[in-house]
Amino acid sequence: MNIARRLFLKQGGIALAAMGASSIWKPGLLGRLSQAAEAARTGSGKKVLVCVFQRGAADGLSMVVPHGDPFYYKHRQEIALARPTREKPEGAALDLDGFFGLHPALDAFLPLYKAGQLAVIHAVGSPNSSRSHFDMQDFMESGVPADKSVHNGWLNRMLQQRPEAAASPFRAISMTSILPRTLQGESEAMAIRDLSTFGVNAPVALGNVTSGFEGMYDAAVDGVLHGTGKESFDAIAMLKKANPAQYTPADGATYPRAPLGHAMLQVAQLIKANVGLEVAFVEMDGWDTHANQGAATGQLAGRLHDFSGAIAAFHRDMGDRMGDVLLLTMSEFGRAARQNGNRGTDHGHGTCFFALGGNVNGGRVLGKWPGLAPEALFEQRDLAVTTDFRSVFAEAGVRHFGVRGDDLGKVLPNYSIDAGQFPGICKTS
Repeated sequence: MNIARRLFLKQGGIALAAMGASSIWKPGLLGRLSQAAEAARTGSGKKVLVCVFQRGAADGLSMVVPHGDPFYYKHRQEIALARPTREKPEGAALDLDGFFGLHPALDAFLPLYKAGQLAVIHAVGSPNSSRSHFDMQDFMESGVPADKSVHNGWLNRMLQQRPEAAASPFRAISMTSILPRTLQGESEAMAIRDLSTFGVNAPVALGNVTSGFEGMYDAAVDGVLHGTGKESFDAIAMLKKANPAQYTPADGATYPRAPLGHAMLQVAQLIKANVGLEVAFVEMDGWDTHANQGAATGQLAGRLHDFSGAIAAFHRDMGDRMGDVLLLTMSEFGRAARQNGNRGTDHGHGTCFFALGGNVNGGRVLGKWPGLAPEALFEQRDLAVTTDFRSVFAEAGVRHFGVRGDDLGKVLPNYSIDAGQFPGICKTS
C-alpha cells in the first residue's frame, strides 16, 4: 500500500508524526525500530543534545554582566548590576573572571562554572540584522539566517547525518504542544508536552467513540495500514514503564515549580528511561523585557531564577550521565546596550548562550568581546555579534555528535566553517 500522507495520532499535547513513506510501513521495519529502542534501554552511552530556547530575546548583558567594561554602567544607569567587590554588595554580579559576572539570580550556575562544566559564549547571535522575534526565531531554528524558503530545522538535518543502526522512535522529542521548526524534517520527531498524557491507556477522542491509545491505534491499523506495524507500539509501551507520576529526581535535585522545571524533569526522565533519546528541545518565554526589566530583582531576575534553577536541577539529577549530555541555551537576539525610558531594554543584536555538560570546556567565557564603546556598538545601539550562532551548532554536531565535517553543509547550508572557527565549547582531548 502506498501511503503518500502522514498519519497523525494526537492525544492532548502530543503529536506523533508517523514516518510518512510507504516503505516504512512494511512488516518488520517498525519491529526493528522497536528492537532498537529496546536495545537502547541497556544504556550504551548514547550522546544526547538538549536545546533550551529562550524565546523573546534574552538580555545577555544582564545574564553575563561585563562589569569590567566601563561603558556598561554608562549605558544602564538604573538597571545595571553592581560590580562584584570583596565586600560583596547586595545585588552585585557574581564574578567569573574579573571582567564578567553572572546575574545574582543565576547563582545556581556559579558552582557549575567553577566545576568546569558550564561555559558562556558571549556576543553570539545571527549575522542577520532583523529585530523581528518571529523571523529571527525561525532563522535560528532553521539554521539558515536569511532564507525563508527553508522549512525544515537544523536539528532534524543533523539527525539525518547520524548513524541510525540503533535509532529509536523516541530519538527526537520536543517538550512542547507542537513540533518546533528546528525538529521538522525527514527524521522522525515527536512533540510531547506532558509525559503524563502520553500513555497507552490515555483517553482520546476518536470520531464519536472515546477509546484508549491502543484502541485508536487498532482503528488506524485497520482503516489505514491494513493490520501491519502493530509492533511499533511496543516501543511506545516502553515509555509507559517510566511511570511519570512516580519519578523521583536523584541526589536531592529539586526542580522549580515552573514550566521549564517541569520540562527539564521530563527530559531527565526520558534519558534515564533509556528509550533512545538523542535530541530534546525545550523552550521558555517571557524574555521580552521592554519595561521595568529590573536589576538584581524584578521581572528579569524572576525569569533567570527559574531558568538557572531548572537547568542546575537537571544537572544534579543526571549525575554521571552528564558525561554524555550537552545542553545548549539560545535566544534569537539580545537587547539594546542602552536602557530605554521605561527602565527596560529594546530589541538588540548580540546575546550570550550557555553550554553545560561533562565534556564542556567550562569555567570560561568564550568568544571575542567587542566592547560597549559607542563606536563598537552594532548600528550604534547593540552588542555586536562576534560569534555566529551556526558555529556553536556546528561544533555541537561535530564534537558532540560525531557529524563529519564534510557533512556540515547538509546541516547548515550556505555556511562555510572549519574546526578553527569553533568557539571551543567542547573538550578535544
